[in-house]
Amino acid sequence: MSEDIVSLMDYFLELDKLKQVERRSYIQTGHRVENSAEHSWHLAMACWIIADKFSLDLSQEKLIKLALIHDLGEIDAGDTFLYAPNRNSAHEDERRGVQRLANHAGNSIDDLVDLWEEQELGISKEARLLKVVDRILPFLLNVTCQGRTWLEAGIKKSQVLEAHKFIEQEFPEIGAWIKENIELAVRQGWLENS
Repeated sequence: MSEDIVSLMDYFLELDKLKQVERRSYIQTGHRVENSAEHSWHLAMACWIIADKFSLDLSQEKLIKLALIHDLGEIDAGDTFLYAPNRNSAHEDERRGVQRLANHAGNSIDDLVDLWEEQELGISKEARLLKVVDRILPFLLNVTCQGRTWLEAGIKKSQVLEAHKFIEQEFPEIGAWIKENIELAVRQGWLENS
């Protein structure tokens, strides 16, 4: 068997480890949390659909690539909860993980690190849309699961507003939907009104 095939299969197993990274968001049924691989697939589909539905002037191919690779660093670093105190430094460990994957003998994606950096820094219209959708999917799951993750973590309305405020600028229609559902969550007791 060729060494290239062995390296390729080993790389596929490395990528499979993303399935082991648990997130904080519960899936719709509420019986378990999602993993980062599921989230990445959901994100890629949602980005593609939004770009198509709203006829956005961007590269759908690049958008989907960014979505598929955006959490690869979590294979080494784990997922960092949106409201975690160490959220601002999580990218450092993730960056090292992406670099490790890029250097793997089975990797053939020459621009893996560059694409990851692009989505991390939000330096393109594709990356900015990705950031919006990356925030709305966990939010949607929280609303669907009656604020379960917010309640478990003691998250307040002000924290959710702050974490999602950039969406108003990037995608006003989604920003309005977010605000409406934050108010719903407060009325339902899923978020503390402070």
